[in-house]
Amino acid sequence: MYLRNICLILCVAATCGCASLPDANKVLHADDPEDDVTPIIKKNQKILPPRQSKAIIRSMENKVDGTEILQRHIQSMQSISDIPLEAGNKVTLLIDGEATYAAMLKAIENAKDSINFETFILDNDEIGATFAYALMRKASQGVQVNLMYDSYGSRNTPPGFFQRLRDAGILVLEFNPMSPGKVHAGRSWQPTHRDHRKILVVDGTVAFTGGVNISNVYSGTFFSNGRQGGPWRDTHLQIEGPAVSQVQKLFLQSWEREEGPALPERNYFPNMKLAGKTLVRVIGSLPGENNRLIYLMYISAIAHASNSIYITTPYFVIDKQMLQALTEAASRGVDVKILLPHISDSKMTYYASRHYYQRLLEAGVQLFERRDRMLHAKTAVFDNVLSTVGSSNLDTLSLLKNDEVNAIILGKDFADALQDVFEKDLGESDEITLDAWKTRPEGERLKESFSIMFKHWL
Repeated sequence: MYLRNICLILCVAATCGCASLPDANKVLHADDPEDDVTPIIKKNQKILPPRQSKAIIRSMENKVDGTEILQRHIQSMQSISDIPLEAGNKVTLLIDGEATYAAMLKAIENAKDSINFETFILDNDEIGATFAYALMRKASQGVQVNLMYDSYGSRNTPPGFFQRLRDAGILVLEFNPMSPGKVHAGRSWQPTHRDHRKILVVDGTVAFTGGVNISNVYSGTFFSNGRQGGPWRDTHLQIEGPAVSQVQKLFLQSWEREEGPALPERNYFPNMKLAGKTLVRVIGSLPGENNRLIYLMYISAIAHASNSIYITTPYFVIDKQMLQALTEAASRGVDVKILLPHISDSKMTYYASRHYYQRLLEAGVQLFERRDRMLHAKTAVFDNVLSTVGSSNLDTLSLLKNDEVNAIILGKDFADALQDVFEKDLGESDEITLDAWKTRPEGERLKESFSIMFKHWL
């Protein structure tokens, strides 16, 4: 498997150039703390007055001692994106596959108008069959079902699986086919451009996003690197309220970019009622230096954190800018903890991730590896008030080459809940200390040095 991965990477590398991530210092215009930038907050389809918006953000920050992260981070993000913060949302954490699938299937069952579904992996297994049946059932009831799946992520799913969905009246779109012969005329074949997003929007009123794919790996035993693990550990979100429209727009934009068939008229953007009190912004990333919003979001949040940074990621192949941001945060006294997997489905990425351990440990960053289960969650909490959950990993493929989606949630209540999950995972993890790291076997060092050579394709 390790040799096969190397051969695949070399073949892909031969067909693709090496793009680069944006220069965060040039792009993020938030260096002057004296700049008075009004947060753009939308409520009831109207932009709130500046005074009210500022008061909301100050109130959130006042619940956490010694931070101005929201003001500074909002300033940074508004310099690169016109996506507003949406007020009035309810955001529910969904932990692992069982809870996530139950919530998604319930929403699908209650659908009356439309279902828009975008996923990296849709496996031909028990879980995949359950979702396929649920979608076909709703299509038979007159609900418009639109499905987009990634060609590489779902490469093990036979064409017949998707044909059955089409025969049932579902519009099915294969994202960026791996076969060059299936690429639309006039478009170049880009095998490393993948749709890694996980999006489900039902009736335009409830949305789901996060790290969970549609696969039995969330319910079975997993083997990797000679280690046995239980079901994959992941985190997902259910969003109700006005922010659902931001998720819906991302799906529809992806469908249009991929030149999918014309979608039938449906009420994709109904009038939204306030569902809660949570502020949410949903951002997507696309290939291209000017479109890497999730990468810039992470750099901004790390740079402006004053108290704590708690990151969970399954893949950790970062660039110099993010490495510098993390080490500088630890050096200025921020409590930086990064949770990573000890069992991985990608051996090369696992060893490439470990290439950064020594520099991080020497700077005071604390590193932990999750035991017993494949850690697949992609979350972060900054200063106990700014959180993110999404599909984006902290690796080159996600940060530079994939279509990704992350929800950014403001407020201490949600941050507390996500931080509780982080603490529970730490209880199932082993800390990597600097002294122990320096004495690791020579064979491990060689694997790290070799794997990092392929960082642009991991």
